[in-house]
Amino acid sequence: MKRPPIGVSRPAADALASRSVSRRDTYPPGVPCWVETLQPDPTGAAGFYRELFGWELVGSPEYTVARLRGRDIAGIAALGDAGLSPRWVTHVRVDGVEDAVNRATRAGGSVTLGPLDAEPAGRLAALRDPEGALFAVWEPAVREGAQLVNEPGAWAMSSLVSRDPGAAARFYGSVFGWELEEYGPVGLFRLPGYVGGEPAQPVPQDVVAVMLAGESPAVWAVDFRVADVDAAVACVTRAGGSVPVPPHVRPPAFRSAVVADPAGAVLSISQLVGAG
Repeated sequence: MKRPPIGVSRPAADALASRSVSRRDTYPPGVPCWVETLQPDPTGAAGFYRELFGWELVGSPEYTVARLRGRDIAGIAALGDAGLSPRWVTHVRVDGVEDAVNRATRAGGSVTLGPLDAEPAGRLAALRDPEGALFAVWEPAVREGAQLVNEPGAWAMSSLVSRDPGAAARFYGSVFGWELEEYGPVGLFRLPGYVGGEPAQPVPQDVVAVMLAGESPAVWAVDFRVADVDAAVACVTRAGGSVPVPPHVRPPAFRSAVVADPAGAVLSISQLVGAG
């Protein structure tokens, strides 16, 4: 029997299994749908994330799919020779990769990899926005995207850190139709007509991503939900990772930390602590 993710008791895990609100079977165009980490040692990374999130792992060292309760969560890929450092990459669902690439390049972006087939799952291209933030576009075949979200061990949200939020809003609006709305110290990327997230969440359900202003190089970051952020941080350090930002309160309703796996790929982990 698989153990539940860090900080989740067996009864709590069984209760989560009875919920359907976090399940996703399809994603409309313009919605982030998948995340994967690029790793120099995919086998070692798989062991780290299995310990942290309780993932089941299937596939090969070249590409491993992480699952919870038999449903796809995220990917672990070999780093390859594209000149990239270990990282997490967010994929956005599109109807056609070539059309998305054309929109991105017309808006000032550039192509890092592809377009190419990732058979039998789908087709993709890796792109950079005008500030250099790396992301991917995904045209599905047999894999629409993550089949569980917003629960312990699963991806919850991706966020863009940008030095020029206005320019970023124009770029992603041109490529995906996103609209930016200010929400306190952060910006919310909204996709009109989309209904996602959770009914009780403190932000609108058409929010697809978050943007923060920052002075560091532009980057797309990923956030995973955990049941106990302190237990998860302890697991990260035991397993050879690091904690660049220790647990802290993140409004409106989370306790979060920023961690890095042994290869240096950075992600945030968040525990829901209030209704917002």
